[in-house]
Amino acid sequence: MNWPACLSAWTAFLAVGGDLPAATPLGLDHLSDTWVATDALGRSLPTAVEVGPPRPDRTVGIFYFLWLGAHIQGGPYDVTRILAQDPDAMTKPDSPLWGPLHAPHHWGESLFGYYLTQDEGVLRKHAQMLADAGVDVVVFDVTNQVTYQADYQALLRVWSEVRAAGNRTPAVAFLTPFWDPAKVVRELWRDLYEPGLFPDLWFRWEGKPLILADPALILDRAGNDQQKLPALLEPGHTLGQTFTTAAAVEKVGGRFPTWNTKGSAMTLSLFRDGPAGERLARQRCANVGDNEWRLLEFDPPLPAGTYYLEMSEPSGRIGWWSHPDDVFSDGAAFADGQPATGDRTLRLLTAHPETRRLREFFTFRKPQPDYFQGPTGPNQWSWLEVSPQHVFTNTAGQKEQMSVGVGQNAVGNRLGSMSEPGARGRSYHGGATDARPNAVRWGLNVAEQWARALAEDPRFVFVTGWNEWIAGRFAEFNGVRLPVMFVDQFDQEHSRDIEPMRGGHGDDYYYQLVSHVRRYKGARPPPPVRPPPTVVDGQFADWQAVEPEFRDTRGDPVRRGHRGWDPNVTYENQTGRNDLVATKVSFDSERVAFYLRSQSPFLPPADPLWLVLFLDVDANPTNGWLGYDFRVVAPSQPSEPARLERRTSDAWQAVGSAKFQRSAAELELALPWSALGLSTAPTHLDFKWADHCLVANDWTDFTLNGDAAPNDRFNYRAVLKPR
Repeated sequence: MNWPACLSAWTAFLAVGGDLPAATPLGLDHLSDTWVATDALGRSLPTAVEVGPPRPDRTVGIFYFLWLGAHIQGGPYDVTRILAQDPDAMTKPDSPLWGPLHAPHHWGESLFGYYLTQDEGVLRKHAQMLADAGVDVVVFDVTNQVTYQADYQALLRVWSEVRAAGNRTPAVAFLTPFWDPAKVVRELWRDLYEPGLFPDLWFRWEGKPLILADPALILDRAGNDQQKLPALLEPGHTLGQTFTTAAAVEKVGGRFPTWNTKGSAMTLSLFRDGPAGERLARQRCANVGDNEWRLLEFDPPLPAGTYYLEMSEPSGRIGWWSHPDDVFSDGAAFADGQPATGDRTLRLLTAHPETRRLREFFTFRKPQPDYFQGPTGPNQWSWLEVSPQHVFTNTAGQKEQMSVGVGQNAVGNRLGSMSEPGARGRSYHGGATDARPNAVRWGLNVAEQWARALAEDPRFVFVTGWNEWIAGRFAEFNGVRLPVMFVDQFDQEHSRDIEPMRGGHGDDYYYQLVSHVRRYKGARPPPPVRPPPTVVDGQFADWQAVEPEFRDTRGDPVRRGHRGWDPNVTYENQTGRNDLVATKVSFDSERVAFYLRSQSPFLPPADPLWLVLFLDVDANPTNGWLGYDFRVVAPSQPSEPARLERRTSDAWQAVGSAKFQRSAAELELALPWSALGLSTAPTHLDFKWADHCLVANDWTDFTLNGDAAPNDRFNYRAVLKPR
């Protein structure tokens, strides 16, 4: 590799913000795909050497849930805790440990507690974690006919603030009801898209905001669904219905009984004005099912006016559901071309101007609810499937989309509930559930699904999911009845959340996500350090020429205060103090130096470990404390030396000091290589800054407290000797 050319390219990259995936808006590039991390299972993130360069034409979406707090009926009821208290509770529907029937139950506890969707501290952290992982878009679940307007607006407001601070967040889109999306799509249009709220956060596909909805169902429905008696159509006769509409006609038809006769058929015709008018359409309808709605379709739509729908030429036994009374004011029934009493059933689908506008506004993709069937046509997307997943193509035949799931509520070859024996949980792979101890931590199911997606390499991967956490309690689902049932989430094994949990698998699934996103989208190599001489003298101009600048999220010190699921619980955390935004490394044959900048002047130290630099000097993430061999503790006074400590088997031991200088919002320090047990500079050095983080003294500190740079378990990698 030509490192001078590489460095020149990086300088240009940093100046313009870099090549971004098509779905990712511009913002300050934190270079998170160059960060390194090793999870609690010893799995290290792949680097550019393993995954290749970035592919800006690949996009990752993740399912995101807005309803945490919208349907509270007591609790929180944590299934994992309930079963720990009473292992036989699943056979006791009347146990006082359970919440009411249909009430939301948590399968486990998030690392952030039993939080509510509108908790701003959690929303900011979600934006940060998902952006760091390389997720381009979150897809909100609004499939149950509720849009959760207050919740998505809270998220959009907070994420807009995160972007205004110079950071990146995912964009947003919606998955609407599979079979009847019209109400939800109209509400989203009227409440969000038509007013133009937060347009920079709308995820666009093919140049327009994406919405997962069947466009054929986004119509205005009118007509007559009232029925009382079926009118039998005799050979040589006709049945009909007039109707008048003020909107353009896209589809019109009726409901037709066959008295369970197989192979029944008839002809539907549409005339202008009435039976004697111009015939506009004629279609033979074969194999009509009993009581099936059959519709004529018009492209382009017919203009507003008066029309006559006629049924003729029966084959087999078939009729038209009707009502003897005048129940439809905009038309009348006919028989053999003459007026008859009452009205026939009529389904009239029209497109009013608003409907036409919104249908032109979005890029539609029809969501496929089935886990097994695969696509039934182009421009469909899946949200969850069993392995091996199908490839969903667009009208051009391109491999456009696939889903990747952590688990599936499928039992055998049918839709089931997660609490049924045989459901495909986190450890399901190769056709069976892995029974090894701690198999649940390894994400075997989702790894198998990612392998399939990587092999097919579609343009978009939809991951299910991030933060579902809750599911209602039922007694019956899809024909199966058990004392206690949970459909979409149940326990740690039978759940789909990637968001870190408290205890259990911790953040294992998060770093597994990061790993697979990199394998799918590629990654950049860490830029090599360019180290012009620096002096620890409290004057920081000499650092301007040092490259690269390692960046951290702006505005992310932890400041949280919001009620939890239980109204008597408030999640309060004000450990965030200094906002660490940038750091650099310089070195020579004798020493290594570090620079750090805060967004605002440093606050007075609040504790002896207020600001700590962690160092992994032996490139071994499995030893030391979370892989760190040394730490440098900043002094409370600006001109005092910093304290150097080495990690022994179970404690930190002071072993020396580091030259240190601090101004209002900048600091620098230097250490001889010998103090770190090295004779010269290593190939690379992994490091992390932590301000006011250390509370529990485990990995959660870097996620829950203060400000870590970089975020969570990630480390910066300073490349000192390019290969």
